[in-house]
Amino acid sequence: MHAIELNGFGGPEVLEWTVTVDPEPGPGEVLIEVVAAGVNRADVMQRRGLYPPPADASSVLGLECSGTIVGLGPGVADWQVGDQVCALLAGGGYAQFVAVPATQLLPIPQGMDPVAAAGLPEVAATVWSNLVMTAGLRSGQLVLIHGGGGGIGTHAIQVARGLGARVAVTAGSDEKLAKCGELGAEILINYRTEDFVAVLADAGGADVILDNMGAKYLERNVEALAAHGRLVVIGMQGGVSGTLNLAALLGKWGTVQATNVRNRPQQGPGSKAEIVAAVRAQLWPRVAAGEIVPVISAELPIAEAGRAHELLDDSQTFGKVVLRVRD
Repeated sequence: MHAIELNGFGGPEVLEWTVTVDPEPGPGEVLIEVVAAGVNRADVMQRRGLYPPPADASSVLGLECSGTIVGLGPGVADWQVGDQVCALLAGGGYAQFVAVPATQLLPIPQGMDPVAAAGLPEVAATVWSNLVMTAGLRSGQLVLIHGGGGGIGTHAIQVARGLGARVAVTAGSDEKLAKCGELGAEILINYRTEDFVAVLADAGGADVILDNMGAKYLERNVEALAAHGRLVVIGMQGGVSGTLNLAALLGKWGTVQATNVRNRPQQGPGSKAEIVAAVRAQLWPRVAAGEIVPVISAELPIAEAGRAHELLDDSQTFGKVVLRVRD
């Protein structure tokens, strides 16, 4: 098959559409013929050499895809060849075929564009596991979502509003903030011209903060928490090492937790299987009803994966970028 392989680490030019080994589904796995793959910030970090895949994962980029099941490994009973699915992956999505545990599959809702569906599994698993399963976001609470214009941000706004929460977001332009407002965010903060700590103080503090910046925002995020607030760190775009003011955290009875989805076990408590099952049971009916929709900024052919990465490098997107592998 063909897949995007890394020719070293560096800029988008290291991405090459080349021939590689065909995957085979193992026990409990299915083989998917890929229609499209979602592009995520984690892919950019892996391309730069900053986020190696788990030891048992494909070295091919891609944490989510959509497509058709074309093969079943031993022990798979709940899916059939021909099923239209999207999947959460540990890697391998930028390819014509990928093998994935059947527990990480989601059905493509009837009527949804399969290419757009490729942009859902990773953000859905990340947002639901962190906002709901980790932070316990509830109706009436205020959540601050950093990077509101990104793939995770645009999905998180919709999920939070669906739960009845109030939503504050940060973004780097008034244009992106206006679009966040259209999705349901009510407190719109331009991080280039405003101090989100001061804005959140006027709002009484955030009950939950979903943070993709890491070290750069650590101290300020703690300041922005309300009493009993929960800060969940899911990214390191602003560095990996920061200073935590424990006195400020103690004074708010606050919690700081850092999580990711990619390195979780496949089975057991807190696993990918548990997250995907929760997403399917609790979130997917809202997706199927059109209450939560994939926000797609750009759709490019897989051979232009470098261009897709340039869009993320330059923060030119609102929502997800997806790579079309086949029609």
